[in-house]
Amino acid sequence: MKFSPFFTTNTSVSVVMLKVMLALVPGIIAYVWAFGYGIVVSLILASATALLAEAAVLQLRKRPVMPFLLDGSALVTAWLLALALPPLAPWWLVVVGTLFAIIIAKHLYGGLGQNPFNPAMIGYAVLLISFPAIMTQWPAPLELTSAKLSFVDQWHYIFNRALPTGIGLDAMSSATPLDYLKTQLMLHHPIETIAQAKFFGTFAGKGADIVAGAYLLGGLYLLHQRVISWHIPTAFLVTLALISGVFHLVNPAQFASPLFHLFGGATMLCAFFIATDPVSGATTPNGKLIFAAGIALLTWLIRTYGGYPDGVAFAVLLMNIFVPLIDANTQPRVFGHSK
Repeated sequence: MKFSPFFTTNTSVSVVMLKVMLALVPGIIAYVWAFGYGIVVSLILASATALLAEAAVLQLRKRPVMPFLLDGSALVTAWLLALALPPLAPWWLVVVGTLFAIIIAKHLYGGLGQNPFNPAMIGYAVLLISFPAIMTQWPAPLELTSAKLSFVDQWHYIFNRALPTGIGLDAMSSATPLDYLKTQLMLHHPIETIAQAKFFGTFAGKGADIVAGAYLLGGLYLLHQRVISWHIPTAFLVTLALISGVFHLVNPAQFASPLFHLFGGATMLCAFFIATDPVSGATTPNGKLIFAAGIALLTWLIRTYGGYPDGVAFAVLLMNIFVPLIDANTQPRVFGHSK
């Protein structure tokens, strides 16, 4: 039997960020297995840019550099942004997005703990709006490509946009399942026919569903380590499954199944790594449920009726706006007070 007083261990920001990065490793490994080494180049670029930008801004603000560099927050932002971008995106796209996320979305509002919007999603949204054509050039899963690119080949393509002789862009790229689904539905093709495309896998896109499963594994690790609570992942995934499930039951030829939405796009990355950002997300228990449910609803609406294939980034940013209102109206009752 244990008696009071009870002492809790304060967890530093650096420890939390390290655990988040460790949780992302299974997804990165699955990403490399499914789509090649290009994502590693993007991660290196984003990490170096984030650290340099963080150091430069801290110097300008006359703040201590090393403590903030070592807390890992800039690296987590860089990794989340890089994992949301096409893995063969040109180097300058990764650099521009990372600079915007660190300098504008983070430090312009005062730095870590002050930013009202998720920095990685701000960087992603800016790139998607500014360079839509490049942001939709995703590589095909390796098992479907007719040309295998080595790490050196992908490195040259990222920095020089040059492919080996005899290999064209169409040999290694394809539409994403979400983009293809939206396009084909606009042409009035039923989902049963659309799902027969070669790049659709068991749940969503080939390779992409494996990556989503790896993010789920990393998310469970974060829950086990109590880095995040169950509220946001559960509310987000359950709400998205319920909404998509109801519409799929009503009209399965027009609306994708819940499994497609859960394992397609950035759903799992959002559920465990993006929406759970402790700074820009809701903080009260009930507020987290409302916040995550709102993201799920907006994600489904944008995917189904919006102009972009995946709505995760815009859904998160829109709900970030309502966080102060949500938290103000979901404060738990103070112990000892009747109201």
